[in-house]
Amino acid sequence: MISKEDEKLLAVLKHNARASISDLARILDLSRSTVQTRIARLEQSGVIKGYSVDYGDDYIASLVSAHVSIKVRQKLTAKTNAELKHISQVTALYAISGEYDLIAIVQAQSTEQLSHILDDIGNLDGVERTNSSVILETKFKR
Repeated sequence: MISKEDEKLLAVLKHNARASISDLARILDLSRSTVQTRIARLEQSGVIKGYSVDYGDDYIASLVSAHVSIKVRQKLTAKTNAELKHISQVTALYAISGEYDLIAIVQAQSTEQLSHILDDIGNLDGVERTNSSVILETKFKR
């Protein structure tokens, strides 16, 4: 379990993971050593697994995004998942029920790059077929 103070710390870090220990201490009205200790404990316990870059809206808007449904030969699912993980433009991979086995979220710099990535995915060992939908516009995101 994490404490209410830990929840507050996580909320501030979620908003700005680059905040300095001094800034966090000031915002939370805690000492720097207390903040450092809490962060170290949250990292060691696996609550915080890392820090990441959050892309700006203008950059995201410049990318071509697609949902790619993927049908995989059952015995090659683990291998296919591992190969998809190595394609940096695949930003997320979900196991799903239904006709297809996976949905990959792909983000590319251009439609030409997206086409090449889709070819790469379709040529992976274990992939039987794919079906792609280009995202035209994001209406909202939570």
